[in-house]
Amino acid sequence: MREQLQKRLEQRLKQYVSHNRSMLDDSEAIEMKKESCARRGAEIVRAKAEGKITDEKKGNASSEVYYSVHLKYLIKQKNAFFLEEGIEHRKAEFYKGILVGDEEIALFGLEQDPDSGIGEIEGDSEERAQKAKQIMYRYDRLKAVQYAERWWNDYNPAYKKFDVDCTNYISQCLHAGGAPMRGYPQRANGWWMMNSNWSFSWTVANSMRWYLPSSKNGLRAKEVASASQLKLGDVICYDFQGDGRFDHTTIVTAKDANGMPLVNAHTHNSRNRYWAYEDSTAYTPRIKYKFLSIVDDQ
Repeated sequence: MREQLQKRLEQRLKQYVSHNRSMLDDSEAIEMKKESCARRGAEIVRAKAEGKITDEKKGNASSEVYYSVHLKYLIKQKNAFFLEEGIEHRKAEFYKGILVGDEEIALFGLEQDPDSGIGEIEGDSEERAQKAKQIMYRYDRLKAVQYAERWWNDYNPAYKKFDVDCTNYISQCLHAGGAPMRGYPQRANGWWMMNSNWSFSWTVANSMRWYLPSSKNGLRAKEVASASQLKLGDVICYDFQGDGRFDHTTIVTAKDANGMPLVNAHTHNSRNRYWAYEDSTAYTPRIKYKFLSIVDDQ
């Protein structure tokens, strides 16, 4: 039965690519990607999708199949080519062996630490910063990007994994670049993960958004006006609903032919994705961004 389901899913994946349309209820996905590319003078010249079943729930006559799709887009912009990759998590429904439904599982949402209340931290107060011992460090952007590339579609066993994992992944990238942890064991202070515990700023998007530009010691960032000012290893925070609560975080890992950021992310694992997320199902016209450039002591 599993082999039959896998074959049916593979047939749908071929349709996904060859007809430039998604599966059943998600037919606008590739069109959104094409429109996003067109706005920056780029085009998709080749696309590939590979599916893998991750779980099954069987009933008498019906069954639900959960699977992941690894999407690859070869994008041409001017005389440059970029390989964008992404992972979709989907659920297919079968009735008596016939595919009757297929939809993407929405994973975007506010990263809410179960013990954090509203999950927000506003960095250091001036008084606390003055009392804290100054931590000197140099941010190695290359190492941060190398880590982001190594783990974009995998999970480092040295760290705890979360269902909504985007900020945890970005924190790991920043730490790989030399950003020092500090503040343990106060969860509302500093930026850290150790001993099966972590600060809100390490794992919650809205907390990181507040922490980075307000920190006066150790890891810190300055807000810049536009995405074009960001360098490799810098961070973008996303408020999809425009309601003031930021719910996604990415790291800049490359630049396109126009010098604009391409980013890596977790949750909807992605690599070399255009920074604006206009092709995301989470995108709304009310979206707000924060562009944060990491600063260090050298």
